[in-house]
Amino acid sequence: MRTSWSKGLTKDTHPSLRKISETMRRKKLDNFAAWRIEAARKGKWRTSFPPLPKNGDLAELIGVVLGDGHIEKFPRTERLLIFSHSSNKGFIKRYTRLVELVFEKKTYVYKETNVNCVRISLYEKSISKRLGIPTGARKLSKIEIPSWISRNKAFTLRYLRGLYEAEGSYSVHLPTSTHKFVFTNMNQSMLKNVVKLLRVLGFSPHFDLKRVQLSRRAEVERAMNLLEFRKY
Repeated sequence: MRTSWSKGLTKDTHPSLRKISETMRRKKLDNFAAWRIEAARKGKWRTSFPPLPKNGDLAELIGVVLGDGHIEKFPRTERLLIFSHSSNKGFIKRYTRLVELVFEKKTYVYKETNVNCVRISLYEKSISKRLGIPTGARKLSKIEIPSWISRNKAFTLRYLRGLYEAEGSYSVHLPTSTHKFVFTNMNQSMLKNVVKLLRVLGFSPHFDLKRVQLSRRAEVERAMNLLEFRKY
């Protein structure tokens, strides 16, 4: 099968396309202007991006994006990405649906070549601002818990569910009957946020520079039930 002549190229990296693009930019030509006007008139093209409704769906989406998502910034738009192992069908289905519910827009879901990773992808303007999540790498960013989430127990649980679905794990060491419910992340403010919320909910977490852990069997069971962890 023949590959596309433009595979791997863009208007900035392909010589001919770049020249055409620069000429049109210099002459202020826009061959999509009429299409955008008509699409906006029919409601197919968004011209405004109001704040997202503050509800449980948004709280959980913020959590999962902070845990295992990424927001890319482009000159005229942004891209939301959520990553999942390709075998985790429940996760993929849940968060594809959640993104579409929150943004009222169809996502693009695809498996990366030669790796067991599925990406849930959506392009739109002002994603970072409306989610309150910075673009790019967040390892050193200071992440705050939105006050509308921390003041509401139901929203807090949904927020934590998103975080744990992305970066949480449950294990049992049978010889010692030790139960562990762990949240792992390299961002220190994120770890402190999880500790703070768990304590508000009545748990006794312990943590280090990489993880937050619940180890008491009763607490592990209660936390997993409250967050509906891995229940798809």
